[in-house]
Amino acid sequence: MRKQQLYIGGEWIEGASWKTLYSPYSGEPLAEIAVAEEEHVEAAIASAEKAYALTRRMPAHERSAILSKVVDLLHHRQEEAAALIAREAAKPMKAARAEVKRTIETYRFAAEEARRIQGESLPMDAAPGGEGRVAYTVREPVGVLGAITPFNFPMNLVAHKLGPALAAGNTVVLKPAGQTPLSAYFIAELFEEAGLPKGALNVVSGSGKTIGDLLVSDERVKHITFTGSPGVGKGIREKAGLKGVTLELGSNSAVIVDKNLDNLDVVAERIAHGSFSYQGQVCISVQRIYVHESAASSFIELLREKTEALVTGDPLDAATDVSALISEEDTSRVLEWIEEAVHEGAELITGGEVSQRVLAPTIMTHVPHSAKLSSQEVFGPVVVIHEVSSIDEAIEKVNDSVYGLQAGIYTNHIQHALKAADLLEVGGVIINDIPTFRLDHMPYGGVKQSGYGREGIKYAIEAMTELKLVVMNRGI
Repeated sequence: MRKQQLYIGGEWIEGASWKTLYSPYSGEPLAEIAVAEEEHVEAAIASAEKAYALTRRMPAHERSAILSKVVDLLHHRQEEAAALIAREAAKPMKAARAEVKRTIETYRFAAEEARRIQGESLPMDAAPGGEGRVAYTVREPVGVLGAITPFNFPMNLVAHKLGPALAAGNTVVLKPAGQTPLSAYFIAELFEEAGLPKGALNVVSGSGKTIGDLLVSDERVKHITFTGSPGVGKGIREKAGLKGVTLELGSNSAVIVDKNLDNLDVVAERIAHGSFSYQGQVCISVQRIYVHESAASSFIELLREKTEALVTGDPLDAATDVSALISEEDTSRVLEWIEEAVHEGAELITGGEVSQRVLAPTIMTHVPHSAKLSSQEVFGPVVVIHEVSSIDEAIEKVNDSVYGLQAGIYTNHIQHALKAADLLEVGGVIINDIPTFRLDHMPYGGVKQSGYGREGIKYAIEAMTELKLVVMNRGI
């Protein structure tokens, strides 16, 4: 069986112990993963700090060239990369292939942005006393970054940390999700082949609490970029002190389906995709649907038809749409939430059963707002439908949440679209599409308990750099 070592200082290092990685779908062992202890994390931070002396002086064109090389290498190995994601994450191959293609684009954007990091000149004589002076700003890398990534996009969300960090001249200690470390180590191999200086990227797998606490508390680490649960994100922000943080924390994303839509069949098909792609384990999966009462019965039937047509099974089968959740514990949790909602009066339209570790895509109606399926992040293949009588009621219901990442609205009425854009309390409003829509150069992030800061290469670079002002007195 494969034994995956740690990657520290440009070297492959034995861990203090090993943990077996199992397939979420088949349960078969995939690899033995090295477990990092405190001394490994210390070595990784020290290595990153040493490498920063080199990367902060590296010309932009060289940083861009390394990222471009990674793009080329991943392009030629994309089928291998997709199969790796499918095996360790149980992501269906069609979704895994799409993720690899997005990862390529993310690193391509990073390579381009590496050449565009710039400041500006300031008209000093705009204020009294500024005469005879010139000034300009530059953006400088912050130093060592701690990156903590989730399982659901094990390559592309790693790219959203590494791409902007390395483009700006920073160095990184990466802690990948426990279920999907192989994808992160695969990317480390590509950066090594692309010529990234030793120590600029370090990958350490193991206990999230052990590694995360060390990264957050170490003064040599200047910025933490994290994607995961609100509880962990809050803890990071409380402990981080004055270091920078970027937190992407999830959601129970909603979409509004307005009255008088001509293409309700197309809308239902798109919402089915947004609800059940990768088993609903996406921060911006459709979880809540607010449909106008005049269209509710037709929409529910259409969504049921689209949902029941989805293929469930082996993630390595190219025909599969929905496979196993990341763990049996998560499957049990989602089933408990479904049972709770039914007990409180909800109606099960379709799904709700498990076959060969796969929870069937599930649609529910009449779910109380207080039920976990509506008020918390389910992170599973379940969507709840609520009827509303007006666009104002729909917006109010969407906003009645502790989360606010992205929301969608389907409407033929420009006034309703603009009202939603103005009043929805989210980081992104997607008009005539699902909230699950994302391109990798978009500013992406949320409000309330959905996070702090923005991803998207250009916007992440702003957080991973410091602005320096230079003023010169020409009179001396």
